Amino acid sequence: MPLADLIAIEETAAEARARACEEALMTAQTRFEAEQSIARTLGGQVDADGLASFGFWVPELQDLRVPSGDIFLEILRPSEPLDLTRAHQDVRFDRAFVPVIRTENHCFACVRGMRAGTRETIGDFYALVYRDAEDTWHRILDPLAMSLPFGAMAPAELYDVAAMQAQRGDRSYWESLRGETPHKFGPVTNILQIHIPTATSGGTIAALTRQFERLAERVSRNLPMEPADQLFLGYDAVQPLPVEPTTVYEAGPDFWQETDASDTGVTVSLLRPDTTNWGYDNVIAGMATVNPVLLESGRPDELVDLASVLHSFPGKPKKLIFDVVYGHSDNQGLRALNGHFFAGPNMYGQNLDYQNPAVRAILLEMQRRKVDFGADGVRVDGAQDFKYWDSGAQMLRHDDDYLQSMADVEQEVAGTRYRPWFIFEDGRPWPDEDWELSSTYRWVTEHQRDDDVFQWGPLTFAHNTPFLYTYWLSKYWRIRECLSVGAHWIMGTSNHDTLRRGTQVSPELNINTRLGQTRMEILDKAYDNPAAHTLTYAALPGVPMDFLNAMARASWGFIRNQDDRYGVKVVAEEAISLRWQVDEYSYSIPANFTRLKSLGFETRADLARFCTFLPALVDVTEYDLEDIARLLNATDPKLAGPERYTVANLKEVARAWMDDMHDYCNIGHSLGSLDPVQSAYTLALREFRAARPWLRNNYGPKDHFGYIEPLNGRTVFTALRHGPDGEQVYCVIHMEGKETGDLDPLRLKVPGIDGFGWECVLRSPGIGEDYLSGPIVLRDSMALVFTRKTR
Repeated sequence: MPLADLIAIEETAAEARARACEEALMTAQTRFEAEQSIARTLGGQVDADGLASFGFWVPELQDLRVPSGDIFLEILRPSEPLDLTRAHQDVRFDRAFVPVIRTENHCFACVRGMRAGTRETIGDFYALVYRDAEDTWHRILDPLAMSLPFGAMAPAELYDVAAMQAQRGDRSYWESLRGETPHKFGPVTNILQIHIPTATSGGTIAALTRQFERLAERVSRNLPMEPADQLFLGYDAVQPLPVEPTTVYEAGPDFWQETDASDTGVTVSLLRPDTTNWGYDNVIAGMATVNPVLLESGRPDELVDLASVLHSFPGKPKKLIFDVVYGHSDNQGLRALNGHFFAGPNMYGQNLDYQNPAVRAILLEMQRRKVDFGADGVRVDGAQDFKYWDSGAQMLRHDDDYLQSMADVEQEVAGTRYRPWFIFEDGRPWPDEDWELSSTYRWVTEHQRDDDVFQWGPLTFAHNTPFLYTYWLSKYWRIRECLSVGAHWIMGTSNHDTLRRGTQVSPELNINTRLGQTRMEILDKAYDNPAAHTLTYAALPGVPMDFLNAMARASWGFIRNQDDRYGVKVVAEEAISLRWQVDEYSYSIPANFTRLKSLGFETRADLARFCTFLPALVDVTEYDLEDIARLLNATDPKLAGPERYTVANLKEVARAWMDDMHDYCNIGHSLGSLDPVQSAYTLALREFRAARPWLRNNYGPKDHFGYIEPLNGRTVFTALRHGPDGEQVYCVIHMEGKETGDLDPLRLKVPGIDGFGWECVLRSPGIGEDYLSGPIVLRDSMALVFTRKTR
C-alpha cells in the first residue's frame, strides 16, 4: 500500500497551529516574544495520541516567491529493514507529500499514522520540500530535529522524545530536586573535561556510559581502583566536548545520497557518519540533538543514559555539563540553514544574526531542547564572539542581552523545572592584539543577574604554555588576580585548547627540560604536573577543571578530517606536534599511523622530513597546492610518501594524518604506562578539595600567597588558606627551576604559619611517605600540603 494511503492529513490541527502563530505575532508584547512562542511549535514533534506535528520557519520561500501550492511536507519511510549500525546500505524509502498550511514565514502540517522513532524502532524521516517554476524540487531540512541518524545535511527522523524521557534512569534524582519554584543549580567542586571519541576504545557515548557504569559498580563494592580507573574518579562533574552534529565531508561523500526517485519512493545510499572532529566545528542545524558519529546505536537515548548513570553514581551524583557552540557556524551551515540565520563571515565561518527575533528564538529553543536531555550545567564556548553590527555607530557590539537570555532559559526534566549552572568562555577583547594584557575574564560574571555565573579564568584560557621557563613567574600577576577575584573562575591549565596550543610551540624556545628527558615527557608532565595540580586544588579559588587526555598523558591536537580545500594547510599548521607527541618507537608500533605508512611514510623520520618541508611551502606559495606538489617532487633526496605528489594525493596525506592522529590520541594507548603514584596523588588532591568547599572562595585578609625570595633560579610558591572551621591549609609548591637546597617548609617567613600542630597530608611524587616535616630539598614539580586546626 502506498505510504500516502497509510497516513492521514490532519488539516484542522495544522490550521490551528497556523492561527496560534498568527495570534502570537499580533498580540505578543514584542516580536521576539512572539517568535519564542512559535519556536516551541517548530520542528517535528509527536504527542501522546500519535499526532505528528511539524513547523518550519521559512523566510527564504517568501524571498523566492514560492506559492503555497508548491510547498509540501515530505515523509520518507524505509520499505525494508534499516540498520543504523551498518557502515553502508542501500535502502528503498516510500515517499509521500503532505500539503502545508502557510502563514507568512511559517509552514505547518499535522499527520496521523507516522512512525516515531524510539530506542527500539526507527521512525519515519521528513523534510520540507518545494517545487520551483522549472518543476525542480528543493529540500529544506529541519534545524530543530531531535534525531539525525545521517547528520545535519540529511532528512530528520521523527522521534518520540516523551518516550525517551519516560525511560530515563535518573528520574528519582530529578524528582528529589522538585519544588514550587524552578531549582537553580550552582557551582560544582571540579570538572573532568572529556572528548568522547578519544575517551574510550569504543569512542561513543554508550562506551563512556559503560565506563562510568563499571566504575560505579566497583565503587559500590569498594573494590580497588587501578590508575586507569582513578583518572575518572574524584570529579564532581563531567563536561564532554560538544556533542552536537558537526560538519560533513567537504568533498563528499554525503551520508544520504538519492537515486531512482519518484513521487512515491526513492532509493538512498546510506553511509554511517564517521567523521572525526573535536566538536567545535558545528553547523547550528541539529544543535537540539546528538552527533550521530557519537552514537553506537544511532539512538539519541544514549545521551540520556549517560546523564542517568552520572546522576546515579554511588556516594554522590556527578553533574553533567554540556559544552555548546552558538557563537559561530562553520561555512557548511550555509548549506543546512536559510541565509536569514547569518550575519556575515567571520574567522570561524559565519556570524549568526542574533538581532533577528526568529533566529534568536530558534537558537534559544535549540538550547532548551538540548539541555532537557538532562544537563545540570552549560558551558558557552566563545562568548566574546556573540556580536551584532551597530549600523549607527558602524561597529560590532557584544550581544550581552543574548548571553543573559541563554542563562535565563528554564528547563524541565522528569517533571522538575530548573535552571542550569552557566559557565562562559569570554576573553574579550580577544582577538584584539592586546587581549592577553587587557582581558579581565570577568565581563560576563559582573553583568549577569545570577551571582553564581562562572567564566574561564586566565590560567585556563587558550594560550598557556607551562613548559616554557619563567612561565609561572611571568603569570604571577594573573595568579594574584585569581586570589582576589577567582572565586567565579574555572581554574587549571589543562584543557582542549591549552594542550593543543602546547603541541604547537617551537621546541627551539626556552623549554623547561627538568620536566622530562624527552619532548613527549616534557609535554605530558607540563599538563599533568603535580605542582600545577597542587596550586589549582589546594591553593587557588574557583572551580578546577582537568582534561582527560592531559591527565591520561595521551596525545591531543586539532582533530578534523572533513576539510578538502584547507585540509593540507591545517596539517601544515599541526605538523609541529609530531615533534612533541610522536617518537620513533610510538610510530613504529604496527597499529599506529597505518594510513600514513600505507602512503609511503614507513618511519617517523620519513614523515618528519615531509612535515619540515610542508609548512614552509604552504607559506612561500601562499597555499597554492599545485606549486606545493611541484616543489615537493623537486626535493633532493626524494621525499618519502607517494611516488609523485599531486594535489589529490596531498589531500589524501592530509586526511591520513587526521585519521591516524585521531586514533593515536585515544587514551587507551597511554593507560598501560600511567604512573600509579601520580594517579593516586592527583586523586588525593581532588578528594582534598572536595572535603574543603571553602577553598573555592577568594582569599581573605588572613590568607597569604607569595614566592620564596631570592629566586635563585627557581619559582617556589607558598600559600596559606584559612577555613571557616578553624582549619588552615599551607602549601609549598616548586613550580619550575633549580632545586632548592635544604629548606624547612614550616620555618619559612610566611605570615601565619608560626606555632605547632601542622600535619603533612599530601606529598607529591618524588617525596617519600615517611616525610613528616623538617628540612627537605624540593625539585621542579614537587609540592607539599600541610593542615592544622586552630580551634
